[in-house]
Amino acid sequence: MMRFKLNLFFLFLCGILFSQNEFDKYGPLGSRVYTDLKEALKINAGVYKMDLSYKTLDPKSYEKLSTLKDLQVLKLSGNMVTDFPKNIGDLYNLIYFASYNNPFTGLPADFKKLVNLYHLELSHTKMDSIPASIAYNSKLKTIKFTDTEDTLKLPETLKYLKYLEDFQVENCIMDSFPRQIFRVQSLKFLYLAKTNTHFVSGHFERLPNLEILILENNPITSIPVTIYKAKKLRVISLRNNQLTKLPSSISQMENLALLDLRGNPMSKEYIEEIRAMLPGCEVKF
Repeated sequence: MMRFKLNLFFLFLCGILFSQNEFDKYGPLGSRVYTDLKEALKINAGVYKMDLSYKTLDPKSYEKLSTLKDLQVLKLSGNMVTDFPKNIGDLYNLIYFASYNNPFTGLPADFKKLVNLYHLELSHTKMDSIPASIAYNSKLKTIKFTDTEDTLKLPETLKYLKYLEDFQVENCIMDSFPRQIFRVQSLKFLYLAKTNTHFVSGHFERLPNLEILILENNPITSIPVTIYKAKKLRVISLRNNQLTKLPSSISQMENLALLDLRGNPMSKEYIEEIRAMLPGCEVKF
């Protein structure tokens, strides 16, 4: 029965990581998804959701996008635009914004006016930092940042995002585990993959609500002893790192249900030792 529950939980975790349907979670239930910007501008009122993926956008229409005052959900992808919609801050009802494969270089100054934004996702941009002004987007629950062309820098002001639960960075250079993360006590889900992270600092006691920690495809050689101080951790994935051992303090993690160590140079004998230390945890190797 325990193994059955763990497998179900693992499937649930996979659903979190690889789901492409977060767009569907936001906006009024059953509302129409507009895919034609010109049509939406003609209707204007009552346009709540828009997916402009792979649309060639007329510059004049794109400048007027911010007039859609009811818009709550906006996704851009492969639109060959280099700038955010003009006056994007006027979309004060926006709760979800995602952009893929648009070479934005930074968030515009008026982005901070999006005080109701819950979900921010940026992929394949030319941005090298998240600005300090992100603190104005105080309702953010999710930040996803992937595939930049430079080292990603995080602001000290992340600590002011009191509702931030999900922070994900993939295929961006972050040589060290970002210390700013330890100031976000609301964090439940942390995902750092292909970030060239080789050093993980301590202070896990500052993440009292962290439940899922994913540190994959990095050259990490050691995990700090203090990891056990993140008392609510249920899932840890350390796949494809350079770990040969874990700190013995991991035996104190009573809530840990899944530990994924696949792709690390650990001996089978040591894996069995880890399993003995964590009798209620599924250890994947």
